[in-house]
Amino acid sequence: MGKTISCSVLLALISCFYLSFDTALDTITASKSIKDPDAIISQSGVFRLGFFSFANSSNRYVGILYHQIPVQTVVWVANRNKPLKDSSGILKISNDGNLVVLNGKAEILWSSKVKNLVPNATTAQLLDSGNLVLNNGVNSLWESFEDPSNAFLETMKISTDVKRGRKVEIKSWKSPDDPSDGNFSLSLEPFNIPEGAIWNNNQLYYRSGPWNGQKFIGVMIMHTVYLDGFYLVSDDKQQTYYVTYQYFNNSWLLYYELDSQGKLSERHWDAGKGDWISWYPLLQTDCDVYGKCGPFGMCDPTKRPICSCLKGFKPRKREEWSRGN
Repeated sequence: MGKTISCSVLLALISCFYLSFDTALDTITASKSIKDPDAIISQSGVFRLGFFSFANSSNRYVGILYHQIPVQTVVWVANRNKPLKDSSGILKISNDGNLVVLNGKAEILWSSKVKNLVPNATTAQLLDSGNLVLNNGVNSLWESFEDPSNAFLETMKISTDVKRGRKVEIKSWKSPDDPSDGNFSLSLEPFNIPEGAIWNNNQLYYRSGPWNGQKFIGVMIMHTVYLDGFYLVSDDKQQTYYVTYQYFNNSWLLYYELDSQGKLSERHWDAGKGDWISWYPLLQTDCDVYGKCGPFGMCDPTKRPICSCLKGFKPRKREEWSRGN
């Protein structure tokens, strides 16, 4: 009798173990999807992946948010350009192995769009870094870090592969309450020496200056890698380049955000104030905008108007010049 009970207990424990493994809180599988308003949570509870709305809007989105803070903070959005119109949404592994967002009519609003996957062989896991990874148990097949929204998180790589014509860039939202594609993007450009660049659609809006091995020389507020945690890796032969960062103080809760006006700033969580504090905006004055005063103009933020001509030149359209245009 005692042996029978012991075997029963052992079988129960084994069953619980496999049940716990199969229903991991940070993973979506072919048999485990999430429906609005459910979510999965990264292992240490830093991030969650689920459904959310903005104030005064009934649109629903699937995204990654900070989990343990009281202020809704979204760092990635799947269906940013195709919001759900009600709470019928579902996030699941599709029959072809991709991660998809479906509405109540089973229409695909977003997909990871990986080709040639093996059905029933993929899972999607939310990591404590905020990276959502689709994998087949051996290899990473797709990552949210390679398809970012407006947030630049630690260990994420902003990259350029010249030969393949591929970039990983940060893309602004249209407005603080509309995560659809905005006008601005942040990328790493090879130029002669790699530089960070912000684009306003196809027009160059900001240049960081070249990387000197420790920092971008045009960013006056930037320190060395030992303080800011930034480093850049370049392979001129393969024509691949990326920049990333990782702070040495793991207790800090922070990330960089490219806002809808094209301004990049560091956002630091202040537990005492219960809110995010924006530090070190990359564009501190209008003169930081690339080519603000034209090819033969000088910019001085302390003067009005801020633009003046180099000696020997005069404004082409004086009236527009006086207006700051």
